Amino acid sequence: MGYAERENMLDKSEKSIYKLVNLAAKRALEIAEGQPKLVEDKATTKPSTIALHEISEGKVEAKKTKAKE
Repeated sequence: MGYAERENMLDKSEKSIYKLVNLAAKRALEIAEGQPKLVEDKATTKPSTIALHEISEGKVEAKKTKAKE
């Protein structure tokens, strides 16, 4: 798999780098604990890299939050 550009992934996390990092960290932990991968990758690829590839391909997205009134 190639390089995942940050700009492409920001759309999946409501344009927030903080939400993107949090989403990638949570998904990487799930993968490390044995959850199935949503993209094809080498067996030696780190869970954090796999999580970023999943986000880049749109397989994982952050939940939309409601604006406070």
